Amino acid sequence: MNAADVEQYLRNLQSRICTSLESADGTAQFKSDRWTRGESSGAITGGGGDTRILADGEVFERAGVAFSMVQGTQLPPSATAHRPELIGRQWRAMGVSLVIHPLNPHVPTAHANVRFFIAERENEEPVWWFGGGFDLTPYYGYDMDCRHWHSIGAAACAPYGAHVHPKLKNWCDEYFFLKHRNEPRGIGGLFFDDWSEGGFDNAFGLMKSVGDHFIPAYQPLVQLRKDTPYGQREREWQLYRRGRYVEFNLVWDRGTHFGLQSGGRTESILMSMPPLASWRYDHHPEAGSAEAALMDKYLKPTDWLKP
Repeated sequence: MNAADVEQYLRNLQSRICTSLESADGTAQFKSDRWTRGESSGAITGGGGDTRILADGEVFERAGVAFSMVQGTQLPPSATAHRPELIGRQWRAMGVSLVIHPLNPHVPTAHANVRFFIAERENEEPVWWFGGGFDLTPYYGYDMDCRHWHSIGAAACAPYGAHVHPKLKNWCDEYFFLKHRNEPRGIGGLFFDDWSEGGFDNAFGLMKSVGDHFIPAYQPLVQLRKDTPYGQREREWQLYRRGRYVEFNLVWDRGTHFGLQSGGRTESILMSMPPLASWRYDHHPEAGSAEAALMDKYLKPTDWLKP
């Protein structure tokens, strides 16, 4: 088990994804905000990271790609509630997390993260796991986009067993669900947590595969949709649906809760927020519209790879 190899992979992944997104945008570049945690803040006693933000581009209204590595001697209740064996252990967590909010409403919002956690106590075996995944939140539905996204997800999982993709897809559908709205956040993708199946090398391999497959999953959709004409109607729908994104991240997302409860860096934790969003009271799209089709057809758990 070598945490240094994980760190090296994650830092390299962040750079590769930023380079790819800059190329896709064509004008805007990421600005790097490097930070350190030199003193105790809640559960976090040290660490740091590199939060990279691209804003006001030709294609991406905002994109954030962050690497962080933090450590501590205690964990917040959100972490120990379902893993009591973590109480009293020193821990480290590292990962890359990204959220991309495009300008054109026909280009979907995308989220991905890959992470590693290890908790240690003297004279005991460490507790460790990997986690991560990627998911897609479109504002307008396209069958071919859904099939492409999920086919790349299946390819990422294929080397690790036929059971892995169905498990991670179902996990994603269940996790990215707004219980208070009774609706999915998007069309899903992959999600896994507390993953140690097959030992360290195998689990690390799955995490790397998920990270490496994000750009092949997302970039073709950006190229395909970024020049699609749109107007005020589509923009207003995009901002309205972004409101759901905000609701999920603040109300249900475990990563956001862990970061805030552990005393993490607020600016980096909330980089996932869109630059603009809106809320309407009891809004329902017009029957038969493309907006209604998103709700009625695409925001349903679907096997997009079924012949």
